[in-house]
Amino acid sequence: MTLHDMVAQAASLHSGRKAVWFDGCNDEPPTFYTYATVIKHATELTAFLQKYCDPQGRCEIGLYCCPGINLPSWILGILQVPAAYCPIDPDAPPLLSTHFMRKSNLQYILVENDKIKQFQTSHAGWLSCSSSTIEHIGLTLFQVSRSSTDVNLKADNVKSKLEAFKVMGNSQLGNAVCSEHLELKASEEGYKDVGQRCSLAYVLHTSGTTGTPKIVRVPHTCIVLNIQHLKSIFEITQDDVLFLASPLTFDPSVVELFIALTSGASILIVPNAVKMMPVELSTALFNHHHVTVLQATPTLFRRFGAHIIKSTVLSADTSLRVLALGGEAFPVLNLWKSWKHKDNKTSIFNLYGITEVSSWATCYRIPEEVFSADFRTDFPVPLGSPLLGTLVEIRDANGSAVLEGEGQIFIGGAERICFLDDEIMVPQDTMRETGDFVRVQNAEIFFLGRKDNQIKRHGKRFNIECLQQAAEDLCQVEACAVTWYQQEKLILFVVPRGDLQERETLCELQKRLPTHGIPDELVQIRTLPLTSHGKVDISELNKIYHYHLNSRRRDSKLSGAEELWERLQYLWKSVLGLLDDSSGISKDAVFLYSGGDSFKALQFYDEIEMLVGRGVPGLLEVILSRPIEEVYKHILKTLFPDEDQLTNDDNVLKRKLSKNNGEEIHGKYAKLKSEGYLRAAPGLISFVALSRGNHFLTMHFTKSVMEQYSTEKVGGDAESSHLTTAELALRTRWKSDTRKCVDASPLIVISSKEEETASVFVGSHSHTMQSIDLETGEVKWEKNLGDRIESSACVSKCGHFIVVGCYDGLVYVLQSSDGETYWTFATEDTVKSSAVVDPSSGLVYVGSHDQHMYALDIYEKLCVWKLHCEGGAVFSSPCLSSFPHHVYVATLGGLLLAVDPVTGDKIWKSFLGKPLFSSPHCNEKCVCIGCVDGNLYCYNHSGEKVWQFSTNGPVFSSPCISSLTKQEVFFGSHDHFIYCCNMEGNLLWKFKATSSVYGTPFVFQSDDSKNKVLLAAVSTDGKVWILNARTGTAEGIDTLPGEVFSSPVVWGTKLVVGCRNDYVYCLDLYITGKKE
Repeated sequence: MTLHDMVAQAASLHSGRKAVWFDGCNDEPPTFYTYATVIKHATELTAFLQKYCDPQGRCEIGLYCCPGINLPSWILGILQVPAAYCPIDPDAPPLLSTHFMRKSNLQYILVENDKIKQFQTSHAGWLSCSSSTIEHIGLTLFQVSRSSTDVNLKADNVKSKLEAFKVMGNSQLGNAVCSEHLELKASEEGYKDVGQRCSLAYVLHTSGTTGTPKIVRVPHTCIVLNIQHLKSIFEITQDDVLFLASPLTFDPSVVELFIALTSGASILIVPNAVKMMPVELSTALFNHHHVTVLQATPTLFRRFGAHIIKSTVLSADTSLRVLALGGEAFPVLNLWKSWKHKDNKTSIFNLYGITEVSSWATCYRIPEEVFSADFRTDFPVPLGSPLLGTLVEIRDANGSAVLEGEGQIFIGGAERICFLDDEIMVPQDTMRETGDFVRVQNAEIFFLGRKDNQIKRHGKRFNIECLQQAAEDLCQVEACAVTWYQQEKLILFVVPRGDLQERETLCELQKRLPTHGIPDELVQIRTLPLTSHGKVDISELNKIYHYHLNSRRRDSKLSGAEELWERLQYLWKSVLGLLDDSSGISKDAVFLYSGGDSFKALQFYDEIEMLVGRGVPGLLEVILSRPIEEVYKHILKTLFPDEDQLTNDDNVLKRKLSKNNGEEIHGKYAKLKSEGYLRAAPGLISFVALSRGNHFLTMHFTKSVMEQYSTEKVGGDAESSHLTTAELALRTRWKSDTRKCVDASPLIVISSKEEETASVFVGSHSHTMQSIDLETGEVKWEKNLGDRIESSACVSKCGHFIVVGCYDGLVYVLQSSDGETYWTFATEDTVKSSAVVDPSSGLVYVGSHDQHMYALDIYEKLCVWKLHCEGGAVFSSPCLSSFPHHVYVATLGGLLLAVDPVTGDKIWKSFLGKPLFSSPHCNEKCVCIGCVDGNLYCYNHSGEKVWQFSTNGPVFSSPCISSLTKQEVFFGSHDHFIYCCNMEGNLLWKFKATSSVYGTPFVFQSDDSKNKVLLAAVSTDGKVWILNARTGTAEGIDTLPGEVFSSPVVWGTKLVVGCRNDYVYCLDLYITGKKE
């Protein structure tokens, strides 16, 4: 039995009855078709399609149209070919529609004549078509002609999948693959075959809200069972009028349409725009057409508003017999008591299902007695009993059946099989995972929430639907929705019933929810935004909150400077966990040295902007590097620019480039002379330089010299007192006291001269720069600079100079041999960015908190160019790509820039929306960077985002891409994990450390029999981790006596890293038990 067979039977019995009504809700009277007319038009379309289409095997035909009087005839006309109809929404984003048409491999598309221009314009770049028109039915048939590339790709795809199918054999056959050109007989018992002729009814795609939209092919056998059972449950007769509430792309529309047309009943269709107008819609449904059966999402139903629901929809004399809600969580009972008139007789049903097992899986009729005033309000509404042919199972995380308790719901059934994406043969016992969690109690199933709605807040798991249900239960709430805004804030949106007091509402929620379930903010809105499927539009709610934030920032007022100072101190203590400390805050207190870190600085920054109600340009940079008094003054300058107290600029660092020893060139660029730069330096040094994240610079080495150094790997050593279960041990070789915290990462330089030992160059917050012997730990020289040093050093192309930035705004060029100052270049603010040298030209690139990046010729002592980075300090380090020749730079304003290293011209830019502390790192194909929004982003060298990988915390760590593992990228996150992804953005492994991972990992090679590739990483609690780079398993661990924000660098058997206990450490790595 097929859908069109069932309609044909009903039409033969009710040919003269009205089958379809269309009401434009305008000056035109409604129009109708009888069953005879619907069948007549459908038959004409079928003949037309059979003439012009040449289906091979199964046939699928696209339908690009809006709701209208002809819609049922068009669908029936396609079904009778026989073919499956594939609805394409003209109002959907063209990219989504194109994806659907490509993935479905549509060859034929029927387009409503009024929509032809829109169709051709929206998809002009994808397909070329030939067309035929059937005028009096209002459609044009387009036959899609793809490029030969598409066809060849498709053929290759089919061939490879067919071969895979054959190899699997009958015993292992699972969710196999398909193509419209591939027909495999389902003669094997227990399997459904998508290629069977006449089997498919329609093809849809899922919404894509949780990932890439899936294609769902639905056989007649699957949906017919739904139609038959729901007709019986709803007791549909020829006298009923149903409303087509759902769009064609949402599978409940099939239920609405065919419950009516297979019963001799009428279906009412209105334009999409009218569905969004509560007054006009209710008038059409209940005053003009007297609709008796309404199926809708809870959100669409609520759009009527409490007044219309009470006075019309659920009134005592309403025409509505049946109200069935599904697609979202069922509204709480308290709402129904306020909506439903005591004499109302409407039967109310809760429907549950997923598109992957189209359409509904369970149904529950709400008992009439629960609506009485004296019935308990906490009555939970179950999902109900499985519909005809449907199996429902509840499983725990291990896949075991749950008879009592919580688990995830799975749906299936021998005839309830749909085909997802490329599946061609599916076992009849297939159970589809829903992503929905439920509770089983006394043989009843109760909905808990989506897997996607599980969040971790204040360290505890919480399902945001619990907040929504608690809010809906409040008498002052008409409707509500919840969002986890930017994975940072829990926002409750409320459509109020009368006068809603925010404080009272939050107090009521505190009585019902745990502390981690209380929303950060309550936002009142007039109505909930909907998607095209009638569900709450979460993306639109996030936009509303974004506008709300901007508006509040504009409207926020502080009484004056004194109130700002008091509230700033409170926020300072709150973020740093010092609220119990009654003492005052010193005006000289610096955030990072009062217990703060970059993550807490972001929290402090957000709290201040919320306090003052607006953005404060440059605030984050000031928090990170200036005392609280200057933070306070910086905010004052933004809020109260006219007050007298702000006229003193003595504490503001101002430097003009005209004070440089060298000369900056404005309006032109210095002529690049790569050989000339080297002639300016007395002689060349052959060396290898290593810095954080596996950045190598090799200059003037012969192959034999390189081989000599590359053979030094992790080997054996004497026994150590450091006990570890892993087979790789670490012990302290030496440590060097710098007298203040060491947040900079070491630079190791290995000279080819036998008389010169390898050197470690590193700076400290004590203002000192040290050169340390890598072997012995002896300090070769120490240089005192003008302020704190957080920048990591780099070596010049010639090897004679070390370049490092300083808090005093200077870039220092020191002689590598003795530390004497060769040149300083002044920027206009703190330099925390680490410089990088271009091995081809010798130019040095460095960023500054003055929002500029500079290209410096250290030999000529001049600035070749400087580039303003469009707002936001440059905290991170530039990254050079040789092919193409780009320099990448990132800002705390959230901008990633690709720049021409020669001219300083911007090549492309991408705005990530959140500060970028992480430094970019690139290979020949792409550039990767971490962001405090919790993502690692990957771009190709043309500026197109290739992928992003999400973690559960901000990413301050810079990515590491090593030549030892060309296909992997390693990085850490504040969620305590060290991650390894491949270059397609897929997770290969992750390792849970004991604290946040701020530093950049480093890849190196061991010297055991397996010649392992290892990864060194540090967590902020001082742990040094040695992991297997291939598997992510721990090979060794050590603990330093202080926090670590420096990144490790490994040369041979030595690991060097800075620590906040004032020391630089060199650790020996060796295989335990290995004897020399």
